[in-house]
Amino acid sequence: MPLSAKDLWKRVLEGAKRDIPEPMIQTWLSSNVPLSYESGTLVVTTPDDFAKKWNEEKYGSALTAVATEAAGEPVEVSFQVAADRQKRPQMDLFVPQAAATDQPAGGPSSGNSSAEPLSGRYNFASFVIGKSNELAAAAAHAVAEAPGKAYNPFFIYGATGLGKTHLMQAIAHEASFKTPGMRVLYISAEKFMNEVIEGIRDRTMSDLRKRYRFDVDLFLVDDVHFIERGETVQEEFFHTFNALHGAGKQIVLTSDRPPTEMPGLEARLVSRFQSGMVADITQPDLEHRVAILRTKQEQDHLQTVVPDDVLQFIAENVRSNVRELEGCIIKLLLFASLRHREISIELAREALADKIRRSSEGEAKSDALPTIEKVQEVVA
Repeated sequence: MPLSAKDLWKRVLEGAKRDIPEPMIQTWLSSNVPLSYESGTLVVTTPDDFAKKWNEEKYGSALTAVATEAAGEPVEVSFQVAADRQKRPQMDLFVPQAAATDQPAGGPSSGNSSAEPLSGRYNFASFVIGKSNELAAAAAHAVAEAPGKAYNPFFIYGATGLGKTHLMQAIAHEASFKTPGMRVLYISAEKFMNEVIEGIRDRTMSDLRKRYRFDVDLFLVDDVHFIERGETVQEEFFHTFNALHGAGKQIVLTSDRPPTEMPGLEARLVSRFQSGMVADITQPDLEHRVAILRTKQEQDHLQTVVPDDVLQFIAENVRSNVRELEGCIIKLLLFASLRHREISIELAREALADKIRRSSEGEAKSDALPTIEKVQEVVA
């Protein structure tokens, strides 16, 4: 008796554990629904176009191999967006969407007086994925799909300018789109700290606690390392965290370092921050930097196209962070306009001399680290 689509998919998920980590299976594959199995093709539906492309690119070949083994005949695993989801605008990390970037700042606002505005530019459509942020992006998408269920809390850390805030706000936009009326509270840790201080001074802590602990469905705190500064602030944050987490509300945090490297943070907060998903974002590699520059050029609809060899030159010589990398495009175009010259590598070298020099100095400083022999010599 031939296998049904449901039975075959069940075997595929079980066999995939040999090659695909369990968390990735739970996030990207378990929720997919087998639709049909005929003529050597197993069709599986996904919730949206992003999940379809992700599964095809990351797991397609592995799943096809497992399916062939499980069925005892050549089987191709094919993904398609569920019919009831095809009518909604799709989220696509690889193709910029004008509609997504035209959202007004602070679109999914909850009306909470503590909330800070969200940028319409910080969405999944404009986030460029590479090896340096792949895990964080995958987890962020899962959180946006099922707030409070997948990875709660979600803690993102990394150096400045690498996309932590972008990813956090993208979660807010997508989650609000999927669940209209969701109460989103996006705030910096510094503002939280200031409000606690003002609340104590003005004796309005009861109002503040209501805003943070009861009027929120999605709680996003940027630069949470700032709460290291005060014991009272940490006390309030601890109880706010517990209240929201206990009620099944999604918590997303960003920091410049992992929880275990915050010496001023209480152990109970470190423990809670680590209880969900902790993902880092590192410096992008060369291919990723080139992709970021190309995406920046497309998204800003720049009239002057920067040649590929110039983009490659910039990516090879500017390695500090994504924000500075994107700024190079604007500076180069302005420089070319003022000088009335065509864009070339020579012009880029001239226009971006300060950025290239800083990058080279940073690399030289890294290369100048002392050797083990030198350390032994000095210490002895």
